[in-house]
Amino acid sequence: MIKIFKKELAGYFSSYMAYVSAAAFSLICTLFLWFFDNDFNIFNSGNASLSSFFFIAPWILLFMIPALTMRTLAEEESSGTLQWLFTQPIRISGIIFGKFLPVLIVILFALLTTFGFIKTLENFVSEGQQLDYGVFFSGYLGLFLLGCSFAAIGLFASSFAKNQVAAYILSVFLCFVLFYAFESLASYNLLGSSDYFVQKLGMQVHYQQLLKGIVDTRDLVYFVVITALFLGLTHYNLESKK
Repeated sequence: MIKIFKKELAGYFSSYMAYVSAAAFSLICTLFLWFFDNDFNIFNSGNASLSSFFFIAPWILLFMIPALTMRTLAEEESSGTLQWLFTQPIRISGIIFGKFLPVLIVILFALLTTFGFIKTLENFVSEGQQLDYGVFFSGYLGLFLLGCSFAAIGLFASSFAKNQVAAYILSVFLCFVLFYAFESLASYNLLGSSDYFVQKLGMQVHYQQLLKGIVDTRDLVYFVVITALFLGLTHYNLESKK
């Protein structure tokens, strides 16, 4: 697993994909928060808050993370090296985590590039007031957990699809469904009392709880379960191919 991990991590940084992804993530957020004249602009809102950032960031990650994961297993299969990996003395779980962990490091790297937003906000706080750093912590924790889930979904899509493009499209679709579709369906109030349970199946309601500064064990467990579920499905797919 260590060799795969090092190879994948070096691949992200030597090909500049990690730097490009982090720069694009930070740049898009910066433009929406500080330059574009829209409802997300902090100057327009008049509040020293990162609520706009925590609203925009998941949508950027929803498209960015599948781009990072689409090649992880689909490329190995199309090039024939996946079958070679199966012949090596390494467990399938080792292959999966060797591919999964480098993606998490790139996600952390991208999130770190936005910490400057907090420092900038400190200049807008009135004398005697303080920023709510607890909300910032729980918000970034929510983004990271969301990123873990998206990465697991992307890895599953890459193990299931025949090529990188198909893996990307499938990954974006599944991330969209889990992040937004359940919440949207519940908002129509079509299922009566069942709408509450439909809403809880989606990521958004659990993510929004963290944005309130509430670190509830149930929300943490939800993201861990989603991540473990899709890593488990990836394991099943690779076992069937082996």
